[in-house]
Amino acid sequence: MAEIKDITKFHIFSSAYFASAVNRSQYVTDGKKEIAFIGRSNVGKSSLINSLTGRKKLAYVSREPGKTRTINYYAIQSRRIENEEEQRQDWYLVDLPGYGFAKTSQENKDSWSSFIDEYMKKSPGLIMIGLLLDLRHPGLPIDLKAFDWLKKAGIPIQIIATKGDKLSRNDLKKNLMQMKKLFPTASLPLAYSSLTGEGRDALLEVIEGKICE
Repeated sequence: MAEIKDITKFHIFSSAYFASAVNRSQYVTDGKKEIAFIGRSNVGKSSLINSLTGRKKLAYVSREPGKTRTINYYAIQSRRIENEEEQRQDWYLVDLPGYGFAKTSQENKDSWSSFIDEYMKKSPGLIMIGLLLDLRHPGLPIDLKAFDWLKKAGIPIQIIATKGDKLSRNDLKKNLMQMKKLFPTASLPLAYSSLTGEGRDALLEVIEGKICE
């Protein structure tokens, strides 16, 4: 686990793989809240999950894009000190299959979209979707299409811009502004670097607002 500098702030203190689903009958339905991450294949979802939880090997980082074809649930325990009292939360971080892998057939793409669409409609615990976008390539048509599709589910969306550490500070700011215009949501896009940890505290704060409300 990552070092926790301030135990009074909301933080994750336990994380473990819980289950995988390949169809509706395998969805976890125990009533706990769920935060789901989705994004283009190879956008860095697994690395972000490992960084966020402080577990280097919690989510498998594949060298083959499009490898994850299951919905993976990770059991998360978090806590914070509020009014001098400890509060603990049990919830799930959900890793959804990546989209946009070129070698995937149209039939598989259709199956993927119906699979994810069904998950979003049949998961009452789903309270936020983190849409991961490569900050080096803002406004890709496939990302815009995914965003429009996700909005129809009516679930709050948080744009998470990955791989910003590969850009200059000026380009990072410019691309974030472009994402803000192209992907309008209730919250601003959040730049996250799994390499440096930049953006981790900000994302945890967003998650806290959903999990603890």
